[in-house]
Amino acid sequence: MNLALLTFPALYCATILMLTGTGLFLSYIGLRLSGEGVSELWIGALTAAYYAGMVCGAKFGHRMIAGVGHVRSYVACAGVATIIALLHVLFENLEFWLVLRFITGLVMMNQYMVIESWLNEQAENNQRGAVFAGYMVAVSLGLMLGQGVLIWRPDLDFKPLLIVAICFAACLLPVAMTKRLHPAKLTAAPLEIGYFWQRVPQALTTVFVTGLMIGAFYALAPVFATLNGLDTAQASTFVAVSIFAGLCGQWPMGWLSDRIDRSLLIRCSAVALALLVIPLWGVVQLPYTLLLVFGFLSGMLLFTLYPLAIALANDNVEQSRRVPLSAMMLATHGIGACLGPVISGALMNHFGQSTFYMMFSACALLLIWRVQPKHVTGEYLVPDAPLPHVVMPEHPVGVMVAMLDPRVDGVPDELVINPDPEKPVGA
Repeated sequence: MNLALLTFPALYCATILMLTGTGLFLSYIGLRLSGEGVSELWIGALTAAYYAGMVCGAKFGHRMIAGVGHVRSYVACAGVATIIALLHVLFENLEFWLVLRFITGLVMMNQYMVIESWLNEQAENNQRGAVFAGYMVAVSLGLMLGQGVLIWRPDLDFKPLLIVAICFAACLLPVAMTKRLHPAKLTAAPLEIGYFWQRVPQALTTVFVTGLMIGAFYALAPVFATLNGLDTAQASTFVAVSIFAGLCGQWPMGWLSDRIDRSLLIRCSAVALALLVIPLWGVVQLPYTLLLVFGFLSGMLLFTLYPLAIALANDNVEQSRRVPLSAMMLATHGIGACLGPVISGALMNHFGQSTFYMMFSACALLLIWRVQPKHVTGEYLVPDAPLPHVVMPEHPVGVMVAMLDPRVDGVPDELVINPDPEKPVGA
């Protein structure tokens, strides 16, 4: 047994605890504020602030890790996240909460980066697929467990915030107590916007539009459910079922992706998504069971668009540029995730909850219009394309996740900070 594998359970455990707290808070804040009569625009803005913090957190994270190391930066950020969760108990000013949510996104991006770079350091090239899959399962499991807390304890008082704080505090223990060697320090991969827009415009469009929908989903899906007559436990079940559907859909969609033109598959998925969410528009009042069914089907399609776009992009970019490509894709997805909750919240605030899934149909139509197989010329297709499809987490993660991708042969030398200038990198 490879001793490096002994590190992975601790890192996976930390990931599950982090995402349990994140998933619980995202649903709790929407349900609580909605119950208090706060507008959907405010609810969306709070989630948008969180994603904005994550986008800005990449640069912050690299500098902090380079300055104090992985363990210290992780422990510090986990401590800040815990304090912020408790500050929500003490202060109920929404403007202040916007600041708190931004800082939460900032520090949590740092935590993602620590875990992902650690996994990358400990994983050999032939392990990357398994390590990546394990990380993806841990992310999804954490998000579902967060919903499980609200199903188990649906009261929307201050106690769920205490559970969030407990999760954020507990996640530092596996990292702080590990005896494994710390990973190498990394710098940020460059964002070559013009280059990648020329190479993979359809993939970038898909990632951005998917970010719009996923950001809106995590912010307002619980609110949508309660406005359709569901209680807290039922609304959390609706969200959990949708997330679970995304997990279930990854492998069959990956199988199809390796056998069907990926641009065509994205377009077909968008067509199916646009049609499947029509029953959720609210024209007809659906019973609880059917809400779950359509939530499951739409979630399966929604959460598989991102990995399809990543696969399409990697088919058209050389090995040496795949880490910068992933950084570009994550940044684009993050910008979409910032805008999605605000747009969806504004629509729901002015036109009612039916516009929540109407926006999903509109986004799907945008993908149908922009992603057209006939426009894929194959000019930039790499020699080994199509590359094997790789399952991706459906929740925004850190920029270091690019190097866990088994399609990337390790960490490029230019991304490593060599602490000893007289010692060559890799020596």
